Amino acid sequence: MRGEYFLSSVKYSVKSIEGWYVSYALLGAAAAGILPILLPTVVARTSVAAHVGLVMATFNLGGLSAPLWGRLADARRLHRALLAGGMACTACASVAFPFAPSLPAWLALAFLQGIGVAAAATTANLFIVEAHPRSQWDARIGWLQTFYGGGQVAGLLAAGLFAQDASSAGLVTAGGLAAVAVLPALLATPRLPPQQTLKRPTLTHPVRHAEWPTGSPQRMYHHPTTSGLRLLGSSQRASFRLFLAGWFLSFGGSAAFFSLYPVVMRQTYGVGPALSSAGFAVSAGLGLLLYTPAGRWSTRGRPLTVLRTGLAVRAASYAVVSLLVFTRGPLRGWLTLGTFLVIVLAWSALSVASTAMVADMYARGKSEGEGLGLFNAATALAGVAGSAGGGWAAGAWGYGAIPLLALVGTAAGLAVFLAGRFEGRVRQEVPQ
Repeated sequence: MRGEYFLSSVKYSVKSIEGWYVSYALLGAAAAGILPILLPTVVARTSVAAHVGLVMATFNLGGLSAPLWGRLADARRLHRALLAGGMACTACASVAFPFAPSLPAWLALAFLQGIGVAAAATTANLFIVEAHPRSQWDARIGWLQTFYGGGQVAGLLAAGLFAQDASSAGLVTAGGLAAVAVLPALLATPRLPPQQTLKRPTLTHPVRHAEWPTGSPQRMYHHPTTSGLRLLGSSQRASFRLFLAGWFLSFGGSAAFFSLYPVVMRQTYGVGPALSSAGFAVSAGLGLLLYTPAGRWSTRGRPLTVLRTGLAVRAASYAVVSLLVFTRGPLRGWLTLGTFLVIVLAWSALSVASTAMVADMYARGKSEGEGLGLFNAATALAGVAGSAGGGWAAGAWGYGAIPLLALVGTAAGLAVFLAGRFEGRVRQEVPQ
């Protein structure tokens, strides 16, 4: 009986996979694997640290256009056009980037890359929730995220091969992957009804890939709205405003480190881009295995406890990495990579717990989607601020200051979550 149940579960799971998921695996390889490694590497080769931070902040800034594309898809039913057009925009900007002659051109192309990723990624879940019954959403969204996370791991491994000499071949390859993704996006996506059949439902699945603020199909589904901002101003939302403040500080601190990761590893710890990319790929792959246990921990205990634990682990890890800046010896690089593995693995717990906390604090109902939209907007803004701040800090004090900046942001966020009260649910409905 157990064997038959297992086989039936496998068959049902396999049926949840659609051909167009390949497009999102390719998007994950380009947007979450190759570009975040090669963009800072290419810029750092010929420019100063502050410019590296500006380019990565602009790349993340493009992700803030996601609400525009989501509303356009809902209103005009342009899902396939946005998906294919976003892939094509990312492809063209990636191919042109290594040949750009100046900082303004880099910023323009990085912004186009972010916009293209946002336009493509924001429609991903719409192809599931509008084409399939609710009972199938969990399995299909889970597979969508798995394809994206697998693409990220493959992209990180590929980035390591190209990052040795920071040549144009890697970014051209990222553009090629995005261009190839256009075909299944156009031909294999399901047909959607001409009219939206339901208001955008709430999806509380955590983002199942290592932490980049741009390019997540799940992250770009829920958007901030004016009604959500009005609710945020209510006195009943004091605990949620405190939650957003703590999350902004902790995520922004980490974004400073992650956005400049390959350059920091090379300039500060003597770890080449091939090894640092491979280390990130291993960490991201192992992290995919921790989402289910993290979900169980969050359910059995309290998501706030899981969130505090994850931030405490990260703060301790950043402290170790900061101390390693002042050490010398052949083991320093390997100790840094090992500590970085812990930093990445902690993201599984943070992603699950933070999403659960937002759902809990805004309650099950209309306002839950509003809370998730504000949460995602705060995450994206923290990514922009952290990237720009990291570049400024590296320009002022050197790349060795980045781990300390990450430690300060993470510790400040942890202090907010330790001192604040986040109990209870607010069940007020969204005003019409």
